[in-house]
Amino acid sequence: MICIFGFVGKLIGFAFRFSWSLIKVAFFLVFLPFILIAMVAYGLIYIALPVLVVAMIVGLLVKEA
Repeated sequence: MICIFGFVGKLIGFAFRFSWSLIKVAFFLVFLPFILIAMVAYGLIYIALPVLVVAMIVGLLVKEA
């Protein structure tokens, strides 16, 4: 019974790690470009460019495990 609880606990932990990774990928590949395009369309390019530069620097410095 204890082994079953341990196994289920590890599966739940894996599910949380997987969903967090999926959310990060969805944000950086889908939502960030749409947000930047919307900012440019509404005349907020002076805010969109620094956000894009910071996102590019973070993307280059952070190594995915």
